[in-house]
Amino acid sequence: MKVLIIGNGGREHAVAHAISKSKSVSHVFVAPEYSGLQILKKLSILNKGNGGTDRIEGKVSNVKIGYSIKDFPSLVNFAVENEISLVIPGPEQPLVDGISSHFKKVGIPCFGPSEKAAMLEGSKAFSKDFMKKHNIPTAEYRTFTDYEEAKKYVENVNHRVVIKASGLAAGKGVLIPENTKEALQGLQEIMVDKIFDDAGSQVVVEEYLEGEEVSILAISDGYTVIQLPSAQDHKRAFDGDKGLNTGGMGTYAPAPVATSDILAEIQNTVIQPTIDGMRRDGIPFVGCLFTGFMLTSSGPKVIEYNCRFGDPEIESVLSLLDDSTDFYEVCLAAAEGRLDSVSLNFKDSYAATVIIASGGYPSSYEKGKPISFGELQPDVTVYHAGTLKLDDGTIVSNGGRVLAVTGVSETLEGAIEKAYSGVSTISFEDCFYRKDIGHRALSKAKTKKTGLTYSDSGVDIEKGNKLVDLIKPIVKSTRRVGTDSDIGGFGGIFDLKATKFVDPILVSATDGVGTKLVIAQKMGIHDTVGIDLVAMQVNDIIVQGAEPLFFLDYFATGNLNLAETSSFISGVAKGCLISGCGLIGGETAEMPALYQNGEYDVAGFAVGAVERTHLLPKLVGSTDVVIGMASSGIHSNGFSLVRKILEKNGLSYEDRCPWNEGSSVGVELLTPTRIYVKSLLPILQRERVVVKALSHITGGGFLDNIPRVLPEQCNVEIDASSWKFPAVFKWLKTAGNVDSSKWFLLLDEMARTFNCGIGMVLFVGADDAEEVLGSLKSAGEEAFIIGKVVDREDYNDQTRVKMNNLSAWD
Repeated sequence: MKVLIIGNGGREHAVAHAISKSKSVSHVFVAPEYSGLQILKKLSILNKGNGGTDRIEGKVSNVKIGYSIKDFPSLVNFAVENEISLVIPGPEQPLVDGISSHFKKVGIPCFGPSEKAAMLEGSKAFSKDFMKKHNIPTAEYRTFTDYEEAKKYVENVNHRVVIKASGLAAGKGVLIPENTKEALQGLQEIMVDKIFDDAGSQVVVEEYLEGEEVSILAISDGYTVIQLPSAQDHKRAFDGDKGLNTGGMGTYAPAPVATSDILAEIQNTVIQPTIDGMRRDGIPFVGCLFTGFMLTSSGPKVIEYNCRFGDPEIESVLSLLDDSTDFYEVCLAAAEGRLDSVSLNFKDSYAATVIIASGGYPSSYEKGKPISFGELQPDVTVYHAGTLKLDDGTIVSNGGRVLAVTGVSETLEGAIEKAYSGVSTISFEDCFYRKDIGHRALSKAKTKKTGLTYSDSGVDIEKGNKLVDLIKPIVKSTRRVGTDSDIGGFGGIFDLKATKFVDPILVSATDGVGTKLVIAQKMGIHDTVGIDLVAMQVNDIIVQGAEPLFFLDYFATGNLNLAETSSFISGVAKGCLISGCGLIGGETAEMPALYQNGEYDVAGFAVGAVERTHLLPKLVGSTDVVIGMASSGIHSNGFSLVRKILEKNGLSYEDRCPWNEGSSVGVELLTPTRIYVKSLLPILQRERVVVKALSHITGGGFLDNIPRVLPEQCNVEIDASSWKFPAVFKWLKTAGNVDSSKWFLLLDEMARTFNCGIGMVLFVGADDAEEVLGSLKSAGEEAFIIGKVVDREDYNDQTRVKMNNLSAWD
C-alpha cells in the first residue's frame, strides 16, 4: 500500500514517521506546500520540501506535484498514477478548500473532512453557531461583520473578551486583550487594518474563560469517535507565558490536569455530541477533530475546533503510539467508515515536545539558516516543522517554527528532560525556544506532595545524577594520555608517569568567566562560555611554558536546567579538545537560596606540567623583542564596562551589532576566548628555549599583565599602530566616550581594561623573533612584532608599559 501525505510541517513529519512503521505500507509520498518561492529559488532548491521527511530512511520521499497544494487536479493525477491507497491532508487550508472531495470522486480514501464539515475550523462563526444549536458548552459570544457594531459591543460588555478572526489565520487569529482599550485596538487591527487579511472580515467576540487549557485530538469516521491522549500546548512565545501568541511553542501529553473524570465528561458533553450533531446536520465529520478546551470552574468548555491533527500536539501524541497499533490501518478505517474494526493503543508513558524557532518569530524572521545536529539520546525524536534540505545535504531553516524535539519517558519530568537534552544538540543562528515547557503540570505535581524532601528545598539530586549520565559521553571525548576522562567517581585521576615528562614541575590555574555569563544567560547561549572557562586556565598555564594536562569545572545554579548545563559542559569539553587537556571531573551545585532561576556561576581548575629546564619566565633583557598574538575579540574581561557602554547607548543584546551588522550584539560579545596552547607548545618544547616569557592579556590589559614577567630593570614600549585595532574595540572606545562630567573612557583605560586585539604577548631574543613569528603564522595565528624591551631608567616611574602611537586607535 502507498500513502500520500500533503503538507510540509512538523505535523506531516510526525504522521509520515508513524505511517511508515506500518508493515502494510510500501511507500509514503509527502507532497509539500511550496511557500516562500523567492528564498527557494535563491537557494536553488525548489521543490525539495520538508528536510525531515526527506531524511526518513527507506519508505518516505518528498515529491514534486505542483507549486501549491491547492493544485488538486495534479495531486489527484499523482495519486491515481502511483496507486495511492490513502491520502492524508495535513494543513487546514486544503481541507477547508474541499480537497477530500477530489479524491473521493476517483475512489481514493481521504483521511479528512469534507469542505462543509471543515467549516468547524474554517469559520469560527459557523462553529459557535453549531455549538449553540447542539447545546455544546462554550463561551458566551457575538459575531460581527460591521466594525462600528463590534466596537459598540466591546465598549459596553461587562466582562473581559477574546477577539477572534472568524476565518483561517495560520493559528494566529486570536487576540486576548487585557482591557477594553486593548480590545478596541484589536478590533481596529483585525477589521479595519486587516492584519489577518480576509480572515478578519467577520469576527467573533466572546467571553474570556478562566482556567487551564487542554487539547483533545479525536479520530472519527462520522459515527465512532476515539480520543487520543490529551495534550497541553504553550501558545505564548516566551517563558512564563509572555509575548505574542504563536502556533505553539511546545506541548506535553497526556496532560495530568485532564483526569479520567474530565475526559469522560468531555466525551459525553462535547466530542460525541459534536460528531452526532454534524451527522444529523448532513455533514458527517471524518478525520481528526481537534478540540481546544478551557477547564473552567463550571466544567470543560470549548474554545475552538480544528479539523486536522494539531501541531505541535500531534508530535507528542503520536510519539506515544504503542507498537501494537498500526496507524495506517487506523486512518484508513476512519476514512472508510469502519473505525470500530481497529484498535488504537498508547504507551503508559509521557511525551514532551519543545519547539525551536527562528529569531523574530512570530513576527518577521529570516530563512535559510544552516542547522547543526548532534547525537540524540534514546527516545528522543526531532520532527522538522520548517526546514529544507539543500543539494549538498545541508538542512536549513524555512519557517518560524523550525524543529519540534520530542522526548518520551515513563514520567512527565523525564520526558521534558529528554526533550531538552535533544534541544541542546541542535543549533542555528538566532534560534530560540521556551525553557519552561510543562511548567504548569510540574508545579501542580510539586504542590500535591505531603512530605518534605530535599527536592522541596529546590535541590534535585536525581536531576544531578541524570546530568552525569547525560554528559558522560561528552566528557569521554576529551580523553588523552594519562586519563580516560571517565566521570562519576569521587575524584579525577591523572597518571603523570604515562606522559613523556622526565623531570616535571606541575603548574595549576583557577579562574572564572566573570560577568560575560550575564550575556550568555540573557541570550540562552551557554556553550561558548564553557570554552571561555577553559581558555582562561590553559592560557595562564601556557605562560609558564607548561602543557595543560587536565581540567575540572564547577557549575553553581539556583535551579539545575539539564539542557543549559549540558550545553555549557559541551563547551568546556570543546575547550579541552582545543587545548589538548582531559576533562576529568567537576562539580554541579544547585543552590536556590543563592541564585535566581536562570542564573549560574562557573569556575575552573586546570593542571599542567613543564620540564624543569623549560619553566618560564626566563630572564628578559633590554634587547628583546615583543610579539603579540591576535585575540578573537574581548575574550573574558572588561564585561562590566561593556555592559555599561551598551546601557549608555540604549542597546540590548538582541539588537543588530553596530560593529558587525550581520550579527546581534549578544552573539558577537559571546565570541569565545582564543586558546593559544597548540600554537605555542611546539615552540616552547623545543630543546633550545627561544621564548623567554609570555604574558596572557586578561584583566588589567597591557598595563597590568606585561609587568608581571618583567625584571625590575626593564620596561616595555608598545607600538599601538603595529596591529589592526579590531572594530569591536573601536566601537567601545567611541561609544564609551560619554558625558565627561560623569566618566571618561580614556585611551590608557582601554589598554588597562581590554586586550585591544592582542591576547598573548611573547618576549623573544631579537635573533629568534622572525623564526618564532613564522612558526606562529604557520600554525594559523595572526602575530605581529608589537614592541621592544628597554632599560628602566627611572625606578620611581610606576608606568612599566609605555603605549606609543595610540592615535592609531582612533
